[in-house]
Amino acid sequence: MKIIGVIPARLGSTRLQGKVLIEIAGKPMIAHVWERAKQSKLLSDLIIACDDEKVLKAVKKFGGKAVLTSIDHPSGSDRIAEVIRDLDVDIVINIQGDEPLIHHSVIDNLANALLKDPATPMATVIKVLEKKEDLENPNVVKVVIDEHKNALYFSRAAIPFNREHKKDVTYYKHLGIYAYRKDFLFVFKNLPKSKLEKAEGLEQLRVLEAGYKIKTVETDIETIGVDTAEDLKKVEKLLK
Repeated sequence: MKIIGVIPARLGSTRLQGKVLIEIAGKPMIAHVWERAKQSKLLSDLIIACDDEKVLKAVKKFGGKAVLTSIDHPSGSDRIAEVIRDLDVDIVINIQGDEPLIHHSVIDNLANALLKDPATPMATVIKVLEKKEDLENPNVVKVVIDEHKNALYFSRAAIPFNREHKKDVTYYKHLGIYAYRKDFLFVFKNLPKSKLEKAEGLEQLRVLEAGYKIKTVETDIETIGVDTAEDLKKVEKLLK
């Protein structure tokens, strides 16, 4: 099966403007994502899907491969769909352009989830949530799973609610990297926005509300999605 990685890189950002081009340890953030993703053993190709000539120019400068897409896409998934529409590919990995600490093994483990189970249309990555402050942070998305590691629900709220304050309750946070079968990506893209998706601001809820499954893959590798100036400082400290 042919597997490719696509990194959606939108220049505009509500909370941190132009973040994919912000320099971290001497390189634009998108370059860190590219270099780490390129270490994957399963990706046959890696493409940055950008919406601005500035990003395209920056990618070419560090030797990456980029495609200029429409500026009107409402989500990274829609941007990826434009890029892969005419490509001969079976599985697509959506690698976030604001994850400069992404590890190649996370990408490969995610791809393997679809390779091993032909019935799985989509998969994503989760990690045990260890910091108490992250539980109440709406920027850290939480997820509950069933005994087969399928996602039951994603939320910005603290789930599950631990009514009796039991110590054996495990909380998981969602890491924003996805694997889709090519055909399912277009099914997903064409689904109408769901009520839960609009309420939480999480597009993956559209999949669950429509009755499809999302397999989760657990990792113990920490990463930081850069959404705020505070996140940027944390990443800068780690990379330096």
